[in-house]
Amino acid sequence: MTGALYGKRIVVTRPRAQAPRLAAWIAKEGGEPLLFPLLDIAPTDEPEPLRAAIAQLDAYALAVFISPNAVEYSVPAILSSRGWPADLQAVAIGQGSVALLAAYGIKNTLAPLERFDSEALLELPALQRPCVAGKRVVIFRGNGGRELLADSLRERGAEVDYVSCYQRSAPDSAAVLEALWRSEQLDALTVSSSEGLRNLVDLLDAPARASLRTTPVFVPHPRIAELAQKLGLQRVILTEPADAGIIAALNVYNWRS
Repeated sequence: MTGALYGKRIVVTRPRAQAPRLAAWIAKEGGEPLLFPLLDIAPTDEPEPLRAAIAQLDAYALAVFISPNAVEYSVPAILSSRGWPADLQAVAIGQGSVALLAAYGIKNTLAPLERFDSEALLELPALQRPCVAGKRVVIFRGNGGRELLADSLRERGAEVDYVSCYQRSAPDSAAVLEALWRSEQLDALTVSSSEGLRNLVDLLDAPARASLRTTPVFVPHPRIAELAQKLGLQRVILTEPADAGIIAALNVYNWRS
């Protein structure tokens, strides 16, 4: 078997439901993907905010989905209770969320086309002050997270409600990664979340942290790259966005460097 990644064991740290596509690409190129989610995703322990949002969904002008998980943990509940309001504009940060919404029958979702983050979302014409002032916006997300989106929309005159429809948690152990580093069988990691990267560093013992510092780590966003460098990682590769950007960078990386 040949390919750009032949013989390379590469850790995929996306949540388990979102990892197969990247893992399949790595395998197609001859690599060995290892799934190690740095964020475990589960339904929220407090479903009442979602139920309340569903009951008043007609009052909102915009419904923002932070991630594919936000879609998966909210839209089925919405559609099992009622239809999607005709006047409610769906907005998503990434194209993965757009595709999921379309699969549920929610079309014409607004989303950035290049950068996939809150900053890019806030640049959309439909989220500028003349369009959102006096409007109600609901943001579906996990527990916690950045406040930039809601704060910016409120500054533009919108009334914003958060709905935490799923929760994220860190894995209990990184023993499998520590063992691979000890035996020099771990070639690279892909990390698509700042929170996940913090979870990883917190999990590792001292020898594994030292190994992480010199292991290639592929990240699809400047914010993650900045955090990685602050944490002392020395081989941080900033890729183009999403899985396509990560796999492209993996394919051209000089593994002998």
